Amino acid sequence: MSTESLPSRAETVIIGAGAVGCSVAYHLTELGAEDVVVVDQGPLPVTGGSSTHAPGIMFQTSPSKIQTKTAHYTSRLLKDAGVYTEVGGIELARSEERMDFLQRRVEWATSYGLPEPQLLEPEEVSEHFPLVDEDEILGGYYSPTDGQVAGTDALQWYIETSSARFFGNTEVTDIEASGGNVQAVVTDNGRIECDRCVLATNNWAYQTGQLVGLDLPIAPVEHQYVVTEPLEELQDNETSIGDATAGLEVPGDRQITEFMAQPPDRPVGRDQDNSLYFRTHGDGYGLGSYNHEPLVVDPDEMGTNGEESQASVHSFTEEHWTEATHPNRDKSPQQAFDELLPATQGTDFRVTENGIFVYTPDGMPVIGETAAIDGLWTGLAIWWTHSGGYGKILAEWMENGVPRLPSGPVDTSGIHVNRFEPHAGSKEYFTDRGGKRYQQVYSIVEPRWQPDDHRGLRVSPFYDHQQDLGAEFYQSGGWETPQWYEHNADLVSTYEDQIPDQDGWQGINRSPIEGAEHLHTRENVSMFDMTTFSSIMVEGSDAGAFLQRVCSNDMDIDVGQVRYTTMLNEGGTILADLTVARLDDDEYMVTTGGGNSPGIHGSWLENHAPETVSVTVEESAKCTVGLWGPNSRLLLQRVTEADVSNDGFPYFSCKRLYVGDVPVIALRVSYVGELGWELWAPSEYGRKLWETLWEAGQDLDVRPMGAGALESMRLEKGFRLWGTDVDTDVDPFAAGIPFAVDLDTDFIGKDALVETTESGIDTEVACLTLDDSTDVMLSGRPVYKDGEAVGYVQGGDYGYSVGESIAYTYLPSEYAEAGTSVRIDCEGERYDATVRDEPLFDPGRDKIIR
Repeated sequence: MSTESLPSRAETVIIGAGAVGCSVAYHLTELGAEDVVVVDQGPLPVTGGSSTHAPGIMFQTSPSKIQTKTAHYTSRLLKDAGVYTEVGGIELARSEERMDFLQRRVEWATSYGLPEPQLLEPEEVSEHFPLVDEDEILGGYYSPTDGQVAGTDALQWYIETSSARFFGNTEVTDIEASGGNVQAVVTDNGRIECDRCVLATNNWAYQTGQLVGLDLPIAPVEHQYVVTEPLEELQDNETSIGDATAGLEVPGDRQITEFMAQPPDRPVGRDQDNSLYFRTHGDGYGLGSYNHEPLVVDPDEMGTNGEESQASVHSFTEEHWTEATHPNRDKSPQQAFDELLPATQGTDFRVTENGIFVYTPDGMPVIGETAAIDGLWTGLAIWWTHSGGYGKILAEWMENGVPRLPSGPVDTSGIHVNRFEPHAGSKEYFTDRGGKRYQQVYSIVEPRWQPDDHRGLRVSPFYDHQQDLGAEFYQSGGWETPQWYEHNADLVSTYEDQIPDQDGWQGINRSPIEGAEHLHTRENVSMFDMTTFSSIMVEGSDAGAFLQRVCSNDMDIDVGQVRYTTMLNEGGTILADLTVARLDDDEYMVTTGGGNSPGIHGSWLENHAPETVSVTVEESAKCTVGLWGPNSRLLLQRVTEADVSNDGFPYFSCKRLYVGDVPVIALRVSYVGELGWELWAPSEYGRKLWETLWEAGQDLDVRPMGAGALESMRLEKGFRLWGTDVDTDVDPFAAGIPFAVDLDTDFIGKDALVETTESGIDTEVACLTLDDSTDVMLSGRPVYKDGEAVGYVQGGDYGYSVGESIAYTYLPSEYAEAGTSVRIDCEGERYDATVRDEPLFDPGRDKIIR
């Protein structure tokens, strides 16, 4: 901790000295960064944020690979530092549905590399938890490397170990930015000019974002925790109350910080059926509860430390403990704990709190450099569990341009600060969604679950027609996207012998209509709403040279040509896969997926473009129809005077034409492996575009097609989906798309790819089909070879045209050859599978290029 006065200049200023800010500072300086300054409004190390009022329990297993990986890295880092107690963690089941869920935990943990995950019988749980009533449980999930971090000790370790300079009792009052670059951090103790600034303010994230005009969608929420009076059953346990905060300035109730620093003497536990968790604190038990209605705090009202309170600790609300206020739970926290841990029944509490931490609309962290301001980075919405890992990722990203852990590059698509849709900054929206995520923390969330609030925010011009056709809408990036159409229910009987039943967990929120739409498109013609996909216009005299620099393929293409490529980071891993159409000498249209692509990929192109190149992200400016199927040419020719013959409009070409009266940029590309076009038009023409195609195709039995059919069709063709099959943790060679790379050109990431070609590829994408089952495989489920987990399912679906269940994975190269036999574990079942040559459907491309 620095005793000098606040400097007037630093290369990097980190705002927030909690778990995340300290981790970022530690990892930056470990990588060689110099002149790093950390400031916090509270005293050090007990700043008044959530890091020292949190009980520090760390359960590492998650359905998210990056959450699991960052948690495990954090546990190893803090264990080596001597501030982590590895007692193991046990998640209990009090229902059959929860036991099924715990089986998924084992599968996720196995996939993502956690050591020795296992299911326990009730009597085995009792060996670890003698105070748990064995009659109340059906079993448990045990992760032996789970445990608890002593928050105060960990912060002190970071501060003492890092060469960064730390300044407490320093409130940030402004962040200065000019010309799209961060300039300085202004505090009540002085102004610090800087090249980079990291927001690690968690509970105050919205407020610090507002200093530079950013609406960061991060909602503070209250969470209850208590520590019981001494229990007779724990009277022999050691306690060291008073040691953790000795000599430290502690805002508010010192007892809270003291008790949270006490290590447990047995595994940490969860009763997720009742949204509860627990651990020992010396001779008492700490009881935590998500089992109450969401108590969302106005992010503008977070406040600061007072003489009697920590800013992020609110008064305990007894009614939320004694009454059943959670909308999905029948029992109050008190009743559920009384049943599970009878020894705690009737005890008083030595410590009570409604501690505050934060949630985003999708429940994931906020990491990376902001699109609006160069040099302004975020490390937000992160708990102790993942703080070490995300600090490492962010530091690597800032210093070396590649977000990574020691195990390798990581996928940032689900955590990127620029992933949020335009409406996410609405305080009403993100506080409501944050509250919903709090409510769901321990809920069993079904596959393809959909929220029921804040719907209809973003709709395509085709929305009214889709409603009339009985679209089943799913929300993606705020868009209402049809998954299937009831209009096509009559097709199910036509293809019923090709559409197997999907039962159990894998069949939830699916419809046989998806299979019928798939098969109809293969035989006839369908219209798919692609409005959620993104177009980015790149224009100017240097546009071609710029695209050559940022794209891995040869972008020296003629006007009217289309080329598939990837965009890489400095480490050679995939930032995006793109389709680039050259419309004119100095005009290109870049297309990529929907969802978070506009914010992540569009902002990356904007930030890297020279002054002579204009980059315009046309989010919502265009609507798009995918017109696909053997009869697509016949239908399109009916509504345009342009030549759409194979000679006049070959595969992977583009031209401007009219569909009826509607001006369209037509790309002859197909994401489903059939003859077809993408038809891009200004949004105001969308209704007319749909009606023109629909009316002209009635005698061809034109049908609408939903996203469910798209997924199964693209897997049959082996087409990649960014964020699922390809992302920032793989390079194009491992991803099986070497044709998207031309090493005779110069581009960002080339040096890393050259090194890869010289050293060889260790891991490769592999297409699997099940040997004797039609069940759908779910992502994150382990793939085994000779009893060893060697990969996990990236994406899976049933291939209705090929008649086989398909799963894509990455395997060690020696196992990625066609014919290799493997096994997949999914939902407690074991499935034999075989590696196959890809694509499974139409490998000669006869259907797509005719």
